[in-house]
Amino acid sequence: MKIKSLVFTFILFTGLLTQIRADEGMWVPMFFKDLIYSDMQKMGLKLTADELYSINNASLKDAIVGLAGGGAPNSFFCSAEIVSPQGLLLTNHHCAYDMLQKHSSVELDYLTDGFWAMNREEELPNEGITATILVRMEDMTSIVLADITPEMSDTDRSAVIRKAINKLKEENSENGKYDVAVKSFFSGNEYYMLVYETYRDVRLVGAPPSAIGKFGGDTDNWMWPRHTGDFAVLRIYTAPDGSPAGYSKDNIPLKPKHHLPISIKGVECEDFAMIWGFPGNTQRYLTSYGVQYNIEHFQPLIVNLLGKRLEIMKEHMDADAKVKIQYASSYASIANSWKYFIGQTRGLKRLNVFEQKQEIEKDFNRWVSQDETRNEKYSKVLSQMQQGYQLMQQEALNMMTLNLGAMGSASALGISAGVSGIYAVLEKDPKNHEALKEAVGVLRPKLDDYYKDYDYNTDRNLFATFMHVLHKNLDGQWHPAFFGDVMKKFKGNFEAYADWVYANSVFSNRQALEKFLEKPTLKTIKRDPLFKARQQLQELAMKAAGGFRTGQGMVSKAEKLWVNALREMQPDKVFFPDANSTIRMTFGKVLDYYPADAVHYDYKTTLAGVMEKEDPSNEEFIVPSRLKELYQMKDFGQYGTDGNLYVGFITNHDITGGNSGSGVTNGDGHLIGIAFDGNWEAMSGDIAFETELQRTINVDIRYVLFVIDKYAGATHLINEMTIVR
Repeated sequence: MKIKSLVFTFILFTGLLTQIRADEGMWVPMFFKDLIYSDMQKMGLKLTADELYSINNASLKDAIVGLAGGGAPNSFFCSAEIVSPQGLLLTNHHCAYDMLQKHSSVELDYLTDGFWAMNREEELPNEGITATILVRMEDMTSIVLADITPEMSDTDRSAVIRKAINKLKEENSENGKYDVAVKSFFSGNEYYMLVYETYRDVRLVGAPPSAIGKFGGDTDNWMWPRHTGDFAVLRIYTAPDGSPAGYSKDNIPLKPKHHLPISIKGVECEDFAMIWGFPGNTQRYLTSYGVQYNIEHFQPLIVNLLGKRLEIMKEHMDADAKVKIQYASSYASIANSWKYFIGQTRGLKRLNVFEQKQEIEKDFNRWVSQDETRNEKYSKVLSQMQQGYQLMQQEALNMMTLNLGAMGSASALGISAGVSGIYAVLEKDPKNHEALKEAVGVLRPKLDDYYKDYDYNTDRNLFATFMHVLHKNLDGQWHPAFFGDVMKKFKGNFEAYADWVYANSVFSNRQALEKFLEKPTLKTIKRDPLFKARQQLQELAMKAAGGFRTGQGMVSKAEKLWVNALREMQPDKVFFPDANSTIRMTFGKVLDYYPADAVHYDYKTTLAGVMEKEDPSNEEFIVPSRLKELYQMKDFGQYGTDGNLYVGFITNHDITGGNSGSGVTNGDGHLIGIAFDGNWEAMSGDIAFETELQRTINVDIRYVLFVIDKYAGATHLINEMTIVR
């Protein structure tokens, strides 16, 4: 497309996005008005630029929410959207899965049966969950980098940047009214400040049973055609004056600046659509060395380690209903990551991404060699990148086996770290009873969280398995000292060793730890087998991480130059920064696709497909009887079209993790669906976007409303919403 000279100058100055493409691009809202707004209009957008993003007036961005579990405002696990003037949120079922699990028991199994609050008093609070809304964002690059000089060491540079960022946070928080994040874009070449309001009272309002919200389970995960009603309903509460506040029975529903109207008109192929949300992380500027490292080292390792954890957890979950609930959320999260990395490795290989990156690097080398100044500045970038990845490669097996495997497998090891405060007091001054009492008081309230989702036998099995994995896969220099006891006293039998450890540790069950806290002694802690194991494993893990982080540092430093060089090399391109858990907008169309030779996938699915997939013998494909009744009677209400009920549809949007729960809106800014997944054929998309294959899987908003209204009978929630017919 042609760009007016003034705008073109602006692009060269800010360097904000990649070449203009409707399907690829996670656009920073404060810049899109001058860069892509006209393209969006041509494609079907009917809203003004200020109706999309304004810091002075209510706009669509005021209805976009980032959900966090303690990481706000720097890290959001999912997105959500406000859909009523009373603070009602829609997000994904899998985003609320952990909340459902925490409120569940064998007697009240909300995962299996679903949950619906039929009045405000029944809505369930969720400790630690926050909902964040962007107030404004600004480019602060010149301020953050003002005192940076070329001769600075990496340490000094980081210190100067950190000081500037802390000052900006302090100056813009308005004495704690706002949360302020100053984040790096383009690998540290630019910095933007994001000012947020964070709400700390987020309540669970409703969610369908897993037979709807997780229909298809791990089998259908990342796959199209999809028939999953992946949604849940939350609500934001505030203090009576409308300000953010922690949970209180006196709190009132949020009165938002804007909420999304909901369209039940339906979607057609090639309709305009856009998605706003908080995408987590992409690596579009990864080099061939990074791709090779992922394919050959990082991803196979993580798939293997996560796969073993899943096997053990599944065995115990299948044998005990209580354990199934306890580990449901953790299992779902691990399974999602496990399949993601399998798919990404497959995609990177199948789509020849390594070779694509090499071609870019060849062009780069030619460009560098043509100018002496460029040669001096950039000639060593790729070799430094290569050296960094080689260091990471050398330590990957050790670091990941120790951290993700041995350290990250058994919960009891993590629980043992909880006595560090008590240990410090006892070691320094065992007669300081007040300090000891205070340290014990800090630990006691954490016991509920430690043991609610803990099963002794499952944890013992995880510990035994991953100690054996460590012993088998790593050289002797990476074996902890307690392996000597395993070999000598237990004849190398890790199962027998685990039995002894868990029988003799105060951390392996709550009763033992509570008894210890009645009269804690330094001797008991030092002799505890799980405490000793964690100490020794942690020391080795830190040693392995040292070399790995050195390699990461080399890559990070080279990457800053690499990204800067790419932008300098291609001045006619508009570049967009990688996702970094900040608010972005992506636009495109509702589209079908051809995943393989002679294979065509339509752009939408129906409830008939749910019935076709039904398998009562497989828990992933069970269909609730109430849903079958409604289907057989064709009782779809206002949500059906020509005797059909549409369940899902696909678009060619550019999204990634963190976008789960993002609202899909039409050209009028009306909600038409909720994004929840990517597609199997384009799993390499976080590294290389595939225009013809990349698709976003969305649950159709009509199916969401049908389940709320006709299936669950929660019509009071529908009445809150602004429905566009």
